[in-house]
Amino acid sequence: MRGRICLAGVAVLVVAGCAAQDPEPVAVPRAEPVVLDVPAASSGGACRLLDFAVIEEHTGERFDVAASSSRGDTHTCVVRAERVLLPELALTVSDTSIDVTGFTADVLPGGARKVGNLGRAGYRRTANAADGHGPVAEVGWLAAEGRLVTLRWTLPKGADRAAADELADRLVGLAKTVDTPAL
Repeated sequence: MRGRICLAGVAVLVVAGCAAQDPEPVAVPRAEPVVLDVPAASSGGACRLLDFAVIEEHTGERFDVAASSSRGDTHTCVVRAERVLLPELALTVSDTSIDVTGFTADVLPGGARKVGNLGRAGYRRTANAADGHGPVAEVGWLAAEGRLVTLRWTLPKGADRAAADELADRLVGLAKTVDTPAL
């Protein structure tokens, strides 16, 4: 009998507890997203040769996203700003056995201007806008350790060729900071 009374008391307490209303939810303020300033080098590959602050110092453009890829003896890195597709900067580094004569004859694009004090031989050039993007500025060179290197800046649609010409000059300065032996 005593057990039945205890069991009945527990049942009353359980039923009474279930009938209680849930407390009002507490509003918690939304947390601000955490923004991390991750260096380009963290993407590995050829991105180890680039630094967002150095790019900004030479070009005036701030990038914050980098991606790298490698295929055989060719390593690439593309950097962009997170919220826009263009402009973008692409760095390509390929091992080569070509010499200065071969570079001048086979690699130097038509209409390119030679650049001094950039590797064993270097050039700068610009190209007209094409479908989907604006003009392009490019600097290429034959590095001392047998690597063919290019920096290619693609401007957004609507940019003019004069902007690419000006940028090509600034890319030469950036190119001189790329430490290709570090790859």
